[in-house]
Amino acid sequence: QVQLVESGGGLVQAGGSLRLSCAASGRTFSRYAMAWFRQAPGKDREFVAAINWSGGSTRYADSVSGRFTISRDSAENTVYLQMNSLKPEDTALYYCAAKDTKFILVRSREYDYWGQGTQVTVSS
Repeated sequence: QVQLVESGGGLVQAGGSLRLSCAASGRTFSRYAMAWFRQAPGKDREFVAAINWSGGSTRYADSVSGRFTISRDSAENTVYLQMNSLKPEDTALYYCAAKDTKFILVRSREYDYWGQGTQVTVSS
């Protein structure tokens, strides 16, 4: 079992930055592929960014590529999402997800473990 706890959300003006953190429990964190998804009110959950078990491979949604960076610290059992140049359309509840696999995954249905989410609100 893996438990995920997100933090770092908040209210920021357009053009600002935030760094989200996802702390994972469990001794096998280094085996897990990790990802961030987001869900805005009235919309489906959408893929944001993913990182493979080693941190050597990442994938981004087109809407955030060049602005967001996903990374992981296996010593701290934590995955991060650095968000720069934020836009009002980035406003959403951001979720961290995990799966025990060596592959990098971008579909929400492929992930087994989810956090409760952290709210990001970007004002114009």
